[in-house]
Amino acid sequence: MRIEDLKKESTGPRARISAKVIWEDCGRPPFDLYIETEPEFESALSLNPHAFLVACIMPALHYGEKRVLLDADICPELKIGLETAMGWIRHWFYTPAKELVKIDAKTRSSMPLPRTPGRAGFFFSGGIDSFATLKANRLNYPFKHPLSIRDGILVYGLEMDEPEAFVHVRESLSGMASEMGIELMPVYTNLYLNYRDEDARNGFNFWTNKFMGSALAAVAHAFSGRLTAVSIASSFDIPNLGPHGLNPILNQNYSSADLRIINDGLNLTRLQKVMLLSRDNAVLRNLRVCNHFKRYRAGNLNCGRCEKCLRTMLALVSAGALRHTDVFPCKDVTREMVREFVFIKDSFAFWYTELSGALKKAGRPDLAAAVDEKIEEYQHGKSIKKIKRMIKHFDDKFLSGHVVKINRIIIDRAKVLK
Repeated sequence: MRIEDLKKESTGPRARISAKVIWEDCGRPPFDLYIETEPEFESALSLNPHAFLVACIMPALHYGEKRVLLDADICPELKIGLETAMGWIRHWFYTPAKELVKIDAKTRSSMPLPRTPGRAGFFFSGGIDSFATLKANRLNYPFKHPLSIRDGILVYGLEMDEPEAFVHVRESLSGMASEMGIELMPVYTNLYLNYRDEDARNGFNFWTNKFMGSALAAVAHAFSGRLTAVSIASSFDIPNLGPHGLNPILNQNYSSADLRIINDGLNLTRLQKVMLLSRDNAVLRNLRVCNHFKRYRAGNLNCGRCEKCLRTMLALVSAGALRHTDVFPCKDVTREMVREFVFIKDSFAFWYTELSGALKKAGRPDLAAAVDEKIEEYQHGKSIKKIKRMIKHFDDKFLSGHVVKINRIIIDRAKVLK
C-alpha cells in the first residue's frame, strides 16, 4: 500500500486533509482518504502524516498488504507502537503465519517542541461511556489542568453514515457541550466507509475487533496541532476486557510524542457509569445509546426497542432515573419488553448478571426475573453450541465427517417427502 499526495484544502463549506491510498497486493481499487471539519476548526486540522498511517495500518494488515509506504517523517514511538498493535491483532485474530505489514517510512530524528499548555479532547458520541468520561473528567481534574477535557470530537462516517441522523445528533449535543464547557468539533471522514458494506456482511467483525481503536486514533492525530491528549471511552471494565478493537493494550500504541491516546473508564462497569450519570439532568436530556441511526428523528434518537436501548433503560430503572428522562419512548420497562427485545450475546452477558442484582435491590423483582430468564436462555444456547462443537470435533477427527453427511441426507430426504 502506498499513501501519496498528502494535502490540505478547502472543499466547499469544509476544511479537508486527504491522501491517495493505492493498494499494491490485494487488488482493491485506490481511493482518496479524507478527514474534514467545519471552517471554525480549520486551524485545528493539521496535515499530519500520522493520521493517514494510523488510518491505513489495520486495513493493510487485514487485506494482506506487505507494506505501507509513506514519504514522510513519522514518530519512532508511533512506528514501534503500530508494530506492537499489529502483533496483538495477529495473536488474537489471525494465525502466527500472518505477516505483519512493514512500515516503510522515515522516522523523525528530532523531538517536536513541547506545547504549553496542553489541551485535551475526547470522542463524544452522547452515549453512556462518553458521558461518563466527561463527567469523571470534570470531577477529577481542575479546569486548567492539561488533561481537563476542552473539546468533544463527534465523527461522521464511523458509526453513522446518514447525514440527517448526524445533524440530529449534533444538534442534541451542541447545547450540552456548552453547559459542560467544551467545544463540539464535528468531523467527517471516509476512513471506514470504504470497508463498511462488506464488513456489515461479516457482522462488523473487522470494525469491532481490529479497526475501531486505530480509526478513532487516526482522527485524533489529524487534530494534534490543537490537542495533546485525546481520550477514548472504554466499553468494558477491567475484569471483562478481552480481545477487542478498543482494548487498551492496543490503544496505547497509537500514541506519538506529540499526541497521547488515553483509555478512560476502565475502573467502572456500565452500571456504575449509569449510576454516575443518573442524577445529571443535562445528561438525561441528551443521552443517545441507540445504534439504529436510520430511525433517528429530531428529538428522538433512541428507538427503545433494540437490545442496547433496553439494556440502558433497565440500568436507568435500577438507578431510579428512567422516569426522569424523555429520551426514550416510555418511562418504564415491562417484563414483556425484556422478553421481546433482549438478546444476550457473549460479549456483554456479564452486564445482565450485574443488572439482575441491581434490579432486585431497586425493588423490581419482575424485571430481575425477566433478565434471569434471558440469562438462562443464553446459557442454554451456549451449552448447545458447545455440544455441537464437541460433536463436530469428534466427527472430524474420528468419523471423517460422516455425522454431518448423514445429517444432510436426512434433511434432504425430509424436503423430498414434503
